[in-house]
Amino acid sequence: MRVIAGELELEGSLSIPEGASGLVLFAHGSGSSRFSPRNQRVALDLNERGLGTLLFDLLSAEEEELDLFTRELRFDIDFLAQRVIDALEWAAGYAETSKLRLGLFGSSTGAAAALVTAARRPRLVSAVVSRGGRADLAGEALSEVKAPTLLIVGGSDEVVLDLNRDALEQLTSEKKLSVVPGATHLFEEPGALQMVSRLAAEWFARYLGAPIGRLPWEGTDSEPLWP
Repeated sequence: MRVIAGELELEGSLSIPEGASGLVLFAHGSGSSRFSPRNQRVALDLNERGLGTLLFDLLSAEEEELDLFTRELRFDIDFLAQRVIDALEWAAGYAETSKLRLGLFGSSTGAAAALVTAARRPRLVSAVVSRGGRADLAGEALSEVKAPTLLIVGGSDEVVLDLNRDALEQLTSEKKLSVVPGATHLFEEPGALQMVSRLAAEWFARYLGAPIGRLPWEGTDSEPLWP
């Protein structure tokens, strides 16, 4: 479907399970798109939990082509955040999603864009999750975020882990840093992305009002990951 962003129409994929009470918008990382296999996997898992998802391209086709050569847009956090804001406001006004509580899932530089969006649109964002994100790039906006924020980082992604620890200290909202043991930046290790899905699903279920069910691959001894 098309997501209206100012004068542009961005390509997006919207999925709303029956009875959904929340919608998670995905802000992908630098050089990626709505076709990110990792984000698509997490989105499917959130759908299994009864959460709606919207994956969309932050750049138009022309902008993506330009960025392949200049790389000037993928690290322009203010520019990317405005695109996320546009998508967020579109979702808040779109008939099928206007009654759903909204959350943001950001990865890599998209996490910084999601956090800046949360700071600038506090009434629209109910929760934020970052996967291997550059939360530090949100800068001064971190202290202005009101939404409960979960930072998920791989235990072996040492540089990004340190950056997220610093970002966590700057956040003043309800917050948590969850480390996936042994995982690297892309969470390619066996079971790592499944843990990301579980952590994200439970965080969003808590703050978007979705039921806390189980995913098909979860064992019966799975417990919620918050007190």
